[in-house]
Amino acid sequence: MPDLALEIALQARGLCRIAGIDEAGRGPLAGPVAAAAVILPIGFTCSGLDDSKKISPRKRDLLYAKLTTDPEICWAVATAGREEIDRLNILNATHLAMRRAVEALDPAPDHCLIDGLRVKNFLLPHDGIVKGDGLSLSIAAASIIAKVTRDRIMAGLDREFPQFGFAKHQGYGTKAHLEALRIHGPCCHHRRSFQPIAQLALPLDDG
Repeated sequence: MPDLALEIALQARGLCRIAGIDEAGRGPLAGPVAAAAVILPIGFTCSGLDDSKKISPRKRDLLYAKLTTDPEICWAVATAGREEIDRLNILNATHLAMRRAVEALDPAPDHCLIDGLRVKNFLLPHDGIVKGDGLSLSIAAASIIAKVTRDRIMAGLDREFPQFGFAKHQGYGTKAHLEALRIHGPCCHHRRSFQPIAQLALPLDDG
């Protein structure tokens, strides 16, 4: 289970405000990518807080509610949209969402812990922590907020385009999603730079 060991080590160096950063939605064929930045209070504990991928949707919702209503937790979430993903590529769009989330924190963190590799030209000092959502409580908290935020966005897109089933698969390339693409063609929320969208010789519906 994740803990605060990484945060405590940085605080011992005089870096008081440590932000954990994680994203959700790099792999799907549709929708935005979301990123969250979270600064937990010293001594924070939360039973069951873990990498969002290891937790059921119901438990994620409960943890999201707890994290986002705790007045001692500083957090922000941001997205990069489908157009930005197609223009910048998914990696750069993910980094853009991360920067937006960090920039929304007030006051700014002293240091960041980012899930995965270091981010080139990031706006603040940071460490890249591979599989950090299973190691750092701050990153785990960010993973929950990013995931729930994006899932709710996809539920909204599902109401707009129910034929694709976005609420069920969140835009990932499931068998049902690929079949819907074959029948209906892509909509305006599909990532045009992603395969198999880029291969479809069909007009994209921008409505």
